Amino acid sequence: MAHSRTRGIGQLDGQSLEHSARTAIAAVVSILVARTFRLPEYYWAPIITLVVMQSTLGATVQVSGQRMVGTVLGAIAGALLAPHFGASAGVFGTAVLALGLICAVLRVGRSAYRFSGITLAIVMLIARDKPAWLVAAHRFIEVSIGVAVGLAVTALWPEREADGAGS
Repeated sequence: MAHSRTRGIGQLDGQSLEHSARTAIAAVVSILVARTFRLPEYYWAPIITLVVMQSTLGATVQVSGQRMVGTVLGAIAGALLAPHFGASAGVFGTAVLALGLICAVLRVGRSAYRFSGITLAIVMLIARDKPAWLVAAHRFIEVSIGVAVGLAVTALWPEREADGAGS
């Protein structure tokens, strides 16, 4: 039994190689697009692309919509709260709670809630010399680029189905 578990170690199949290549190309494209727009935190675009590339196209389209809604909600909350409350832990926690309730009422899913909280944290808790609304706008653009590139690469270069179960 132990022998059969270790047989696959060290083997590289074509599907893994292709997925890794697709993901790497998509991540680099995201970096280049975000840098073209001179976004100060351009690295968020490839981070989001790496997240998007881990799903099939059908799943990616659905959850990417949730990610965008969540990012918008978190960016708006951060832009409104940060100028008045800074990095207040209490206000942040209250806002995370409120975002969870808003996402539940809107029925946009937990992925939206997750991204709203992440965006809120980035906008509200990281000290910057730029206005919160500008940081929020940049965050939205960075996420949009990451999602768009991930979706485009997934649509143009779809992942092949796994030959066996267990993938």
